[in-house]
Amino acid sequence: MSLSEQINDQMKQAMKAKDQSTLRGLRAIKAALLLLQTQEGGGEVTEKDEMEALVKMAKQRKDSIRIFNEQGRSDLSKIEEEELSVIEKFLPAQLSPEEIENEVKSIISQLGATSMKDMGKVMGMANGKLKGKADGKLIADMVKGLLAG
Repeated sequence: MSLSEQINDQMKQAMKAKDQSTLRGLRAIKAALLLLQTQEGGGEVTEKDEMEALVKMAKQRKDSIRIFNEQGRSDLSKIEEEELSVIEKFLPAQLSPEEIENEVKSIISQLGATSMKDMGKVMGMANGKLKGKADGKLIADMVKGLLAG
């Protein structure tokens, strides 16, 4: 079952259950997928494209939550958190900090990276390997810590 079909099925269930917060999150995902299809010129949207769109949506929600919390707008933050929880259901399981560190260490040794000058190479490989499974900022912080230390 494709992601679009899953979204449509869950939208029907949310409508029947009158679950507005879930429905709002699902509609946001559906809108992003439709936008992705139109950007592809009606061409085939791959599963990788869909995951990248979901990762981007999750990152946007996390950024909004942080900003709203800084501004004391818990009402708006709550809405973003509800949408984020819906989006995260469709993302691959997130790796723990320990798992991320192990992956980054493996990449560093594989590339023979020894200093901050190698950060670009390490980040390129790490982002490709961990895309959707870990937050990019967390990966970057981990790489900096391991290369600097």
